[in-house]
Amino acid sequence: MRVFRKVPLVLVTALLLAFSLLAGCETDGSSSSEIKPPAWEVDKAYELVLLHTNDHHGRVLPVDGLAGLAERATFVKSVREAETNVLLVDAGDINTGTALSNMFAAEIDIKAYNLMGYDAVTFGNHEFDGDRAKLDAQIELAAFPFVSSNIQTSNGGFLGGNQYLVKNYDGFRVGIIGITTLRTEQISNFSNMNLSFVPEISAAESAVNLLRNKEKAGVVIALTHIGSVEETTTHVTSQKLAAAVTGIDIIIDGHSHSKYTVPTKEGNTWIVSANEWGKYVGQGSLTIVNGEVTGFSWADTAIDNTYTADTAMMALLQPYIDQAEESLKEVVGVAADDFDFGNRWTRYQETAIGNMITDANYWYVTEVLNQDIDFVFHNGGNIRANLTQGELTREDILTVLPFENILYIVSFKGDKILELFDFIATVPQGNGGFPQFSEQVRYTLDVPGETITGLTIGGAPVDPDKIYRFCTNEYLLGGGDEYNVLTEATDPYNTSLLLSTAVIEYIEKEGTITPAKDGRMVIVDGIINP
Repeated sequence: MRVFRKVPLVLVTALLLAFSLLAGCETDGSSSSEIKPPAWEVDKAYELVLLHTNDHHGRVLPVDGLAGLAERATFVKSVREAETNVLLVDAGDINTGTALSNMFAAEIDIKAYNLMGYDAVTFGNHEFDGDRAKLDAQIELAAFPFVSSNIQTSNGGFLGGNQYLVKNYDGFRVGIIGITTLRTEQISNFSNMNLSFVPEISAAESAVNLLRNKEKAGVVIALTHIGSVEETTTHVTSQKLAAAVTGIDIIIDGHSHSKYTVPTKEGNTWIVSANEWGKYVGQGSLTIVNGEVTGFSWADTAIDNTYTADTAMMALLQPYIDQAEESLKEVVGVAADDFDFGNRWTRYQETAIGNMITDANYWYVTEVLNQDIDFVFHNGGNIRANLTQGELTREDILTVLPFENILYIVSFKGDKILELFDFIATVPQGNGGFPQFSEQVRYTLDVPGETITGLTIGGAPVDPDKIYRFCTNEYLLGGGDEYNVLTEATDPYNTSLLLSTAVIEYIEKEGTITPAKDGRMVIVDGIINP
């Protein structure tokens, strides 16, 4: 005869608590046992609130009244207090942006994501800007799971340890996949990390199949750092992925920094994105009946001064902020002589300070980012002060370059390059759009005649049929200072790097910088400052 012993009430309570905590755990799907979907009440409607961000790029503090990690934390907390089932995710590019974040290799950002309790994050291309040691340290620091369905390690596993994630809720099961654009191979340091890509579509098909058929997930969400803007003819966008892969309910898109006002739909898949920098948090509401999505509504919320800074988050951030402010006084190099700015000379002619900045930019893009470009140029109005002889601090460089200009690399066919320089010939001296070029460019400007002659790039005349690759800032690419021709540039690569960061790292490398002009721009019959 079997004897049944009475189980103590405290043990029963502990077992029930442990069981309840399983509703929300992650798994990589490695279990071989029979998996059953969560139980639900027939025809009962369940709700999942989906909060999402993308392309954070180190935006720790608010800028112009938008963004800020402490303000985002307040919003997230308010939603969690009001809703039962909340899923918080990010579609990649935590790295590379503000000096505050860059200084600490995104440690400050990842700890903030830990505190907010992110449920899943995928890798953006800028997670691969550094070396493998930096990436591995960030993965180790993260209390949240990274999910990657298409980046494999040398042992055949998936970067971050999760090909997919599974989260159980009362009445439904959610599966999450992560897809990173293959363009990362060309626009980052990926090739030096002993990692390999699985093509986006086949990787998504495999992960979705496992989630639907093995894990019995009724809801599938894809975090896709691939973008909604086609950058090349072979670029797989989120729209292309949705059209090719069945079984994805929601795509959270990143990479193209797209500002959605309403969700788009491709087949049975909804696609949304939350712009950039944490300026917005997307908020979707999924209705789930009998384990499947039957409805989806979405809007984004501006993280503005409506949301006060969360005190716990500020306590985390403040030591980093204080240390960064101290670092502004750190010496990064020495100027052998004055880099004169005069009466805004960068708007009139070739200048030593413009040469140093554009040449520093060229060095960073080619030597640090390993990108093949032909030249760099920026608007002279972007440069705001001089550098004086002696020690140079970070603050000195940020005074010269106060704007948070992001570097982009784009392509132009030679005939469009000639069109660009035809426009440059018409930019009046004194105008903020007057250019400063890296040393690869040489030309003579006839000011009254508004013509450029003797133009060479890399020592050769411009070939109308050749494709040229060059670096400039997002302000000019958007048509700023009437550079409308630049809006036609193709194959864009958003480095998400500040121009000032590139210059600081160049000065640190050089140790001592010496002002010099080399005749890259010759002015005829115009205003020439001494």
